[in-house]
Amino acid sequence: MKALIIAAGRGSRLKGLTKDEPKPLIKLLGLSLVERVILTAKRAGIDEFVMVIGYLGERIREELGDGDRYGVKVTYIENREWERGNGVSVLKAKELLNEEFVLLMADHLFDVEILHSLLKTRLEGDECVLVVDKRPPDYIDLREATKVKVRDDKIVDIGKRMKEYDAIDCGIFLCTQSIFKALDESIKDGDETLSGGINVLSRAGRVKAFEIKDNFWIDIDTKSDYNKAEKILCEKLIKPTDGPVSKFLNRPISIRISKLLVRTKIKPNTISILSFFIALLSALFFSLGDYLYIIIAGILSQLGSIVDGCDGEVARLKFQQSDYGAWFDAVLDRYADALIISGMAYGYWLLHSDIKIWITGVIALTGSFMNSYTAIKLDSILINNKNIPRIRFGRDIRLFLIMAGAVLNQIFYTLIIIGILTNAESIRRLYTLKNR
Repeated sequence: MKALIIAAGRGSRLKGLTKDEPKPLIKLLGLSLVERVILTAKRAGIDEFVMVIGYLGERIREELGDGDRYGVKVTYIENREWERGNGVSVLKAKELLNEEFVLLMADHLFDVEILHSLLKTRLEGDECVLVVDKRPPDYIDLREATKVKVRDDKIVDIGKRMKEYDAIDCGIFLCTQSIFKALDESIKDGDETLSGGINVLSRAGRVKAFEIKDNFWIDIDTKSDYNKAEKILCEKLIKPTDGPVSKFLNRPISIRISKLLVRTKIKPNTISILSFFIALLSALFFSLGDYLYIIIAGILSQLGSIVDGCDGEVARLKFQQSDYGAWFDAVLDRYADALIISGMAYGYWLLHSDIKIWITGVIALTGSFMNSYTAIKLDSILINNKNIPRIRFGRDIRLFLIMAGAVLNQIFYTLIIIGILTNAESIRRLYTLKNR
């Protein structure tokens, strides 16, 4: 299936952010708005795009090219009448779309789950589908939003100035050729907006309403919308599986770092390697045994834990997630854990020559490995089971304990605590799954 993206407008209300570039090319956390739309649609399985360009359209063409670097195909249509309504832009693409297609706006961001569900919708005859939000969140500007009236899952009216309405138009459509005939009729009647064409179809009962439910979307029309979108995308980086240290200490710092990193060309795997080398330095300082070095090592272990969150954050913000990247990061984390605990044990033994530190170290290392392994297994099983409480004792807590133990110069007891807690948690998880 193809997607039609409308990217012809000027975006005058975003003055100050656009500078001398078209609105679709405004950068948001490392990617332009239109890149985010393309990559979201690609994740839903769409790899062919028809893009209507207008104001400074050549810059969009130069920036995106034929779409090859995104793994998609982009075909352009120029709308020299871009100052007219957006319905005119849609109509320009008529000759290139002879089957069902998805219609998207270059300045509307949304969760990929919306498209996944929308593409499963079966159309009857020449009807179209409009994605609507019946419970718009506070960040949606209702004064500027396009309102929709719904009856029995069908759109019966749409417009910006409606006083009575049931939902908000999200700017995402599943269309058939009927939209072009409707736009022809609407434009002849003096309404050049896309909503005008939808109204023509709605009067014939040919527009379904598709409820967005709890998924995210936002129309970026103003600087306030832009700031809200940035905030929401950053908040979405917090995982439900994050432990308390990660959630309240690491993420607030790592997200700030990631917001800087997304402006660079650095790859997520490079950040994983950087985190590993910080852990390697931590292990080295631990192995020296001196208290000053131990404090430095503890701080480095916590810094490595923070940076370790940045690789996944950058990957998600720039649509660079991969199974290999997640696995690569996990492997480096296990090596990092082994090196840090080994460095702690060696440094302590160097000063005290106490054989018990090696036994304690082995128990702590085994517990740390099993803690990570059982967490992955537990998450995969419980991901859709909300009835079982999630008690997260993970790497974030282990490394925080290591930092605290280093500052207090209590390496031996820190390893004892880690050994007890990690192994006890693994046993608890086994019991939880056995009795679920």
